[in-house]
Amino acid sequence: MTQSISTQRPLAGYRVVDFGQYIAGPAVAMMLADQGAEVIHIDPPEGPRWDNPADAILNRGKQRITLDLKSPEDLSVAQQLVANADVLIENFRPGVMSRLGLGAEKMRQQNPALVYLSLPGFSEKDQQMADTPAWEGVIAAAVGQYTDMGLNRILMGINPSFSPLPLASAYAAVLGATAVTLALFARYRHGKGDRIEVPVSAALMEGLAYNSMFIHGLPDRYKSPRELEIERRQRTGEPLNLEYPDLQEFLDPFYRTYVCADGRPFYAVCSSHTRHPRACLEVLGLWNEVQAAGIPTHSAYLDQDEWPEGAECTLVSYPLSKGWAEFVSTRMKQVFASKPAHEWQQIFGDAGVPGCAHQLTQEWLNSEHALACGSILEVKDPRYGNMRQLGNICWLGGDSEIVDKQPARLPGQDNGRVSELLESWQRNPRTGLGSQSTVTGWLDGIKILDLTNVIAGPTIAGTLSRFGAEVISVDPPEPALDPWNSTVFGMQANQGKHSLLLDLKSEQGRQALARLLPDIDVITVNASDAQLERLGLSMEALQAINPQLILCQFDAYGGPLRGPRSDHPGYDDLVQATTGIMSRFGGGMETPEEHAHFGTIDVLGGYCAAHAIGVALVNRARGNGGSLARSSLIAAGQLIQVPFMYDYPERAPFNEPSGRYIKGQDALYRCYEAVDGWFFLAVNRATQLGTFTELTGQAVEHNNLSVLEQALEALFLSQSVADWQGLFRTAGIACQPLLSMGQWRERQLMLADGPDKAVNLAGESSVAFVRYAQHPCGYTVDLIAPNAIRSADAPVILPATMPKYGADTRRLLMALNFTADQVDDMLAQGVAATEWSKHYLPL
Repeated sequence: MTQSISTQRPLAGYRVVDFGQYIAGPAVAMMLADQGAEVIHIDPPEGPRWDNPADAILNRGKQRITLDLKSPEDLSVAQQLVANADVLIENFRPGVMSRLGLGAEKMRQQNPALVYLSLPGFSEKDQQMADTPAWEGVIAAAVGQYTDMGLNRILMGINPSFSPLPLASAYAAVLGATAVTLALFARYRHGKGDRIEVPVSAALMEGLAYNSMFIHGLPDRYKSPRELEIERRQRTGEPLNLEYPDLQEFLDPFYRTYVCADGRPFYAVCSSHTRHPRACLEVLGLWNEVQAAGIPTHSAYLDQDEWPEGAECTLVSYPLSKGWAEFVSTRMKQVFASKPAHEWQQIFGDAGVPGCAHQLTQEWLNSEHALACGSILEVKDPRYGNMRQLGNICWLGGDSEIVDKQPARLPGQDNGRVSELLESWQRNPRTGLGSQSTVTGWLDGIKILDLTNVIAGPTIAGTLSRFGAEVISVDPPEPALDPWNSTVFGMQANQGKHSLLLDLKSEQGRQALARLLPDIDVITVNASDAQLERLGLSMEALQAINPQLILCQFDAYGGPLRGPRSDHPGYDDLVQATTGIMSRFGGGMETPEEHAHFGTIDVLGGYCAAHAIGVALVNRARGNGGSLARSSLIAAGQLIQVPFMYDYPERAPFNEPSGRYIKGQDALYRCYEAVDGWFFLAVNRATQLGTFTELTGQAVEHNNLSVLEQALEALFLSQSVADWQGLFRTAGIACQPLLSMGQWRERQLMLADGPDKAVNLAGESSVAFVRYAQHPCGYTVDLIAPNAIRSADAPVILPATMPKYGADTRRLLMALNFTADQVDDMLAQGVAATEWSKHYLPL
């Protein structure tokens, strides 16, 4: 049976009013327009508030009108549009829309079916932060992004560390779009809309979950050489002052950059896997040599006291010991220097080994694969001509229009059509309204079969579990990844899931899968097309069993079309390398650096795929059956570079801020040091320059901002952060003290267990953490609270802690009508398992 294909776009007929400015709000509306929704974008009379060519991306596919919301006539037009809309999107500070007469309570009274999405910088309940001018840099400074930018920066003693990537807006936008589609799906049942708040600060912290999570007493075997060196220097009082070349020797041989024959660096990410390290050495012609030298290859799931005598590490687990790392990396350096980087990229990709050549963003935009697979599209823009810009963050199989984009219209271009647009909305009935009166969790009754691993894949279903979905996570009886990747990372991404260890390639495993599928709504899998075929999980085969089933496929380099790298394996860091993030962050091709530490793209990729599932659920509710829902790491990696992810004939040079020593974009938007700490300054050039000059005595000359920067550096060292914050606050100028993630964790900590447990996901703080003092892993664990999406009507639950792998195997197999004897037989044959290791986290 072939996949059912509707001639209707997934969100065709849905009507969206987009009041958003800058990135987050317009990006949500762009994602909905990219799926076929009809979007009307509203600009203020003075024009868009963000002057950047990325406007041509964020507002593509939309109608565009200009309204003065302080004018009674224009306000009435806006209110009439909202009264007939399905979705409203705004990203102003809390209270602004209410003061304009467009607040959520009033609009929902007029239109009970309205899904009202707010994306403020900080939650409206956050009394301390709600009124903060929520510039991207201000949010990043407030929640610790600039002080927790990765292990390299800590070892080099660089703090704070600025990044021009709009992580906060990207995370918030995808979570916002996901929330909208899930609320629209739920509306099919109960007929009511919802009021949703996605604080951008909360979204940023959820996106950086792996940088902020903390396991008290974590054994040293799970720490990288860089982490151990930081701890050693802090313990001995030695300075954190390493240079970039020194850092390379603290990197694992299978997780580092090598210089190739053409001088271009190549990034190998082959650690932590039972196959990849050996396959990497085989590709390089080094396996026999390394094996003969006696490198240990014992299971990563043994406790250290069970390791072979003399073993300090194992090839299949991160990291290698210092001695083995030096031996292996020395030989790998020599071999990589024998061929050009892109030749190695092809060799590695063909062999199914993760690795790629480093590139600049401009090179990615013009690369063969990016264009062939539809990740980069050519759009004929009225302002920029033939413009290359990022494509969809997700797509459904069979949607042929996904690569056909209508260019962004000019501000106010549709003013003459306002009456026509309004009449059309009033005349045509709204789609997707149910009749039940009870509002439940958005995904109550939805069952997800999770076949993913590492970070991005498990994040998909992990994100959805908080809305009521039941998730069964299936892993093989013998793990493919080490405990660092599966268990440590899984404590975050595998919350709220049941764990089944089962070999789906075996006959009994296939029987179990066949019994599961009729009741499953969604399957999530991170696999390329080639891997899916080998697993027998084609859409045709699945729909023959369950025509309503949604298969969510996530991979590294996938796009709506096929490209030369579509089947190449990859991870977060490799996408950072191939799309230009690492070269920008490090300051050039000679000194590439990973952006942050873990999950920069991984978590966002999981959110993108969760949005794909939301779109597919709406599409299914409309009577179109199940579908193939897809996203990829490169889709996410492009989105977090949206201010730079475009090219056109007259484009200005790619010279955005980059490198390890930058503190901001320029003198008016950067980190400054005061006498007692650091703060982030953001001055609104349109309205605040005069006040800024009056307060500081520093004239602003746009052609010589570097001189102003030097003067401000000296001036701000004369007083405390609190002094400057108080001075600028009265003028509404953003001056935000830099905080660390650790400070947030200690200040906003909720207890999930014990006699004093107190978890309120809709609490007053924009950002909060949950402490599990009795976590089943045996350690106290602090995790970010899953509260970036806050629904007024539908419950959001705190997912249960991740069980030990295999903890639910016997129960789940019995529930599938296997007898106790059959289950015992499956366990005895290794078809199923109840654990991977003696302890939850091997010692």
